[in-house]
Amino acid sequence: MSEVLVGIVMGSDSDLPIMQKCADALEEFGIGYEMVVSSAHRHPEKTARYARGAAEAGLKVIIAGAGGAAHLPGVIASMTLIPVIGVPVAIEPLHGIDSLYSIVQMPPGIPVATVTINGAYNAGLLAVQILAVHDERLQLKLKSYRQSLAAKVEEKDCKLRDKLAQCKRPDAGDNQ
Repeated sequence: MSEVLVGIVMGSDSDLPIMQKCADALEEFGIGYEMVVSSAHRHPEKTARYARGAAEAGLKVIIAGAGGAAHLPGVIASMTLIPVIGVPVAIEPLHGIDSLYSIVQMPPGIPVATVTINGAYNAGLLAVQILAVHDERLQLKLKSYRQSLAAKVEEKDCKLRDKLAQCKRPDAGDNQ
């Protein structure tokens, strides 16, 4: 794996199935990352140490996922100048709406980019885009990735059109 540029922080190891998707996206682009469990509420000292030491450790982006009150992304953002991406993690009983509101309601001056509930894969892609600002190699990989998305849409469109052509009503030509 390459140099660690992205920190993936989660409030609990129960968030790992969601947050693993960040790692999947980063791996797809060959970006090094680390994963850490920390809690803004249950271990605030660890969270503060991580946030304050992130730049010195060489991190360029932090992705923080949390459920419930979901203060982790905001707390980290308040202690570092590194861009922070928040991932609201869905938990019962509010299915992530509480997490989403907690993360997007940051006060002026302490921004946290926020993706959709359980949108960890997009958080990984957003980290790639941030890193690509000054990395032409990553820009080319992103361009290729986007082209592959478009090609998949075209493929699905062709399959649908083929299917619909085979499913024409027998009486379609009778009314002309």
